[in-house]
Amino acid sequence: MKTLLILGFLGLIVYNLGAGLYYMLVDTGRSKRTVNALTRRIVLSIVLVGLIAAGIFTGVIDAHGVGA
Repeated sequence: MKTLLILGFLGLIVYNLGAGLYYMLVDTGRSKRTVNALTRRIVLSIVLVGLIAAGIFTGVIDAHGVGA
């Protein structure tokens, strides 16, 4: 379940990144759709990092070191 949640967030992040690129090429500076898409991407990234940190601190996600 947690893997699907993380993959879902990553999918939304990549989608908003692609939408920002598309709007940047199509709108040519006439609207704020590019800024809105990239802002959503940043917010989703921050929420994902926060959820992963909370999962590690609560023990839901097992953290391991490099090569462990």
